[in-house]
Amino acid sequence: MYVAPHEVPPFAKAVGWEPVTSGSDCIVVGRGHLSRSPRITVYLDILHELFHVFQRRSGRDLWDLSNGYAGSPTEIEAYGFALKEARRLGASDRYLRKYLEVEWISAKEHALLLRNLGVPSK
Repeated sequence: MYVAPHEVPPFAKAVGWEPVTSGSDCIVVGRGHLSRSPRITVYLDILHELFHVFQRRSGRDLWDLSNGYAGSPTEIEAYGFALKEARRLGASDRYLRKYLEVEWISAKEHALLLRNLGVPSK
């Protein structure tokens, strides 16, 4: 799930990503994610992406990964928003660690993401 960029980000080709682009605020969701992921995961991802829409509308660059994914201010803020809701719903640290284990980052980046979001490592 992601907010469709207005233009293909410079790094996309290098990582083999061909995103849907849109001139409007469009959230792209994989059919498999909707049908197979736990409801709470889909819910948190929707909150995360809606936060990105608000960030972009306020002029933020969602695709600036100069500090890496785990160090991106827009990612930290969007995940922080979603994690606050997850904790309100009673999600465990174990679930949050798994939730933040996204397929496009390394184990080292995952550890940094956990640290940046205040989620205890194992």
